[in-house]
Amino acid sequence: MPAPDNTIDVATLFDLTGKTALVTGGSRGIGKMIAEGYLQAGATVFISSRKAAVCDTVAAELSSLGPCHSLPADLANDADRARLVAALAERTDRLHILVNNAGAAWGAPYETFPEDGFRKVLELNLTALFFLTRDLTALLSAGATLDDPARVINIGSMDGLKVATVLQTGTFPYSASKAAVHHMTKALALELAPRHITANAIAPGFFESKMTEGSLDRFRGDIERNCPLGRIGRPEEMAGIAIYLASRAGAYTNGAVIPVDGGTSVT
Repeated sequence: MPAPDNTIDVATLFDLTGKTALVTGGSRGIGKMIAEGYLQAGATVFISSRKAAVCDTVAAELSSLGPCHSLPADLANDADRARLVAALAERTDRLHILVNNAGAAWGAPYETFPEDGFRKVLELNLTALFFLTRDLTALLSAGATLDDPARVINIGSMDGLKVATVLQTGTFPYSASKAAVHHMTKALALELAPRHITANAIAPGFFESKMTEGSLDRFRGDIERNCPLGRIGRPEEMAGIAIYLASRAGAYTNGAVIPVDGGTSVT
């Protein structure tokens, strides 16, 4: 086996040219931030979201930055998830980056928290993430090498690192599911490493998104005061960590859970 090239070339360290990525929940919020970053770094990006018309529109919009394709799916639906896997396999014979970003949140008082809401959050945030990753492992393996592994990047949350209090509303399944995502990431890191696939998680704090819109409208001042840096996150800060984990710079990072929350999770 030839010796690896250990030359540090900063110009290409974060380059994703030639890579193919799937970003679930890619039509808005954090998923869209990551998709935009990947496109500008040179990747071909497939985005998936539940609403087909929205997914198609956003993919067309992002195509101004690079090749972006729409693969709508409701990932909590087993048949729909299988259709997504089949549709992706028809479009490409290998996948280099899988970003498991699709998720849901539900807030309600402890005494009246609905069982269907609890199950819905766990199903999408955790169960669908595991089975989509498992079903795409063959495509990820096809895009992986020892020196340049394929990447699974799971989007957790700072709420999976500490109990959320600033919103003053119970988010029991959301916090629990994100903590489980962090632990699942570590289990996947061990399971997939022999196939030259890494698994890491990002634990975001507050960023502008549909999910956080109501919370930011009501509690923005409290949220910013609760953050050591005194503000919410910016799109380039989410794109940056996702590009790092997907690029040559992050090839040796495996099993990590990286907070991107301005320090909120350590307060």
